[in-house]
Amino acid sequence: MDAAPMRGDRTVRRAMWRLLPLLGLCYLLNYVDRVNVGFAATTMNPDLGLSATAYGLGAGLFFIGYFFFEVPSNVILHKVGARLWIARIMITWGLVASATAFVTGPLGFYIVRFVLGFAEAGFFPGIILYLTYWFPRVVRAKVVALFFLAVPLSSVIGAPISTLLIQYGDGALGFEAGWRFMFFVEGIPTVLLGVALLFLLPDRPSKARWLDPAEAAALEARIAAEDEAQVPHTTGLRAALTDGRVLALAVVYFGIVFGLYVLGFFLPQVIAGFAEQFGTDLSLVQEGLVTAIPYAVASVVMVLWSRHSDATGERHWHVALPAFVGAAAIAVALLLNSPFLVMAAVTVTACGVFAAIPVIWQIPPRFLTGVGAAAGIALINSFGNLSGFAGPYLTGWLRDLTGAFQTGMLAVAFFMVLSGIVVLALSRSLRHAERTATTGAS
Repeated sequence: MDAAPMRGDRTVRRAMWRLLPLLGLCYLLNYVDRVNVGFAATTMNPDLGLSATAYGLGAGLFFIGYFFFEVPSNVILHKVGARLWIARIMITWGLVASATAFVTGPLGFYIVRFVLGFAEAGFFPGIILYLTYWFPRVVRAKVVALFFLAVPLSSVIGAPISTLLIQYGDGALGFEAGWRFMFFVEGIPTVLLGVALLFLLPDRPSKARWLDPAEAAALEARIAAEDEAQVPHTTGLRAALTDGRVLALAVVYFGIVFGLYVLGFFLPQVIAGFAEQFGTDLSLVQEGLVTAIPYAVASVVMVLWSRHSDATGERHWHVALPAFVGAAAIAVALLLNSPFLVMAAVTVTACGVFAAIPVIWQIPPRFLTGVGAAAGIALINSFGNLSGFAGPYLTGWLRDLTGAFQTGMLAVAFFMVLSGIVVLALSRSLRHAERTATTGAS
């Protein structure tokens, strides 16, 4: 066997072991600081006088601040490097996350959620862009899935921790409510890890002290050759921001992430409602453990599904099929007459959401490179994450209007089906463009 591919494979594996645990820990803290408000809601909402609609608005305002700074943040990262910019993002969002402990009413809640989104903007698309500097296309879905494991793990790990801090935090450090103590404590590790990134995160393979210069050069050359081989590709900032394919992927991501955030922000409340609906008797910590079940199962499914996508090279059906299955499951979930059946259906939906997301991010590099990739990936993520505003707000409004969560879950199903349809239509468009470019080149 040729030694060069073997050496390249070893370099990729070494980069995985060096980078993914660190980046995964960053994203775990990111997601905990973003959605721990869902665990706080059961006690925070009465303290602050928040209705379900007001809570959904405040939870979703995070994504308005996130939206406005997403593209500029990713372009800055492309220019100044991931080490400095990701560290800056983490330090500022950690400080704001801890400051949530001091809000005193609905207005303060709205402001701190908006500022948290502004501070965090650019983190996720920045990491997605950063991974394209390090890993060849043949392994990227698996790499993104391993990185994205932080999201389900943040619920598997974060749900019990957050609920324990809430349950036993009354009076700790002078905070009169456990939810305040939880917010304050959970922001601190993010600040500390942000400082550590200044010393631990190399911008590119050529900057990594733990790679031989020849290995680093070979890896960067391999990735550059892959980018050049893509036809046709968009490299400019303006072209990427006006590319119809980017906007189509924003719609796809919006629909999938709509389900992700509705589950993240409202599943704890759905499970708390089992007491009235089914007569269950769960403590706050037990509710947190039950909340973690769909995410634990989804984490396994996500990695296996992403590996299958890498092995086959197929991307679009690997997004559409989980979206369709997840939509069908959530449409019937809250109509079932058993808490076990409800959780089974919710788990299927979580599997659909998490299986689709890592594969979505393998589609933009088919037609985006350079600063165009930085801007396009950020635009897809920013528009897609507007569902983080629309999902909680719409679900909360429908909950107040109807007195139940069923209608909100039907909205999740609708947007997931829309995602599946659009990604399949985009597949045909990309194949046509690639055939045309190849024919023209020959």
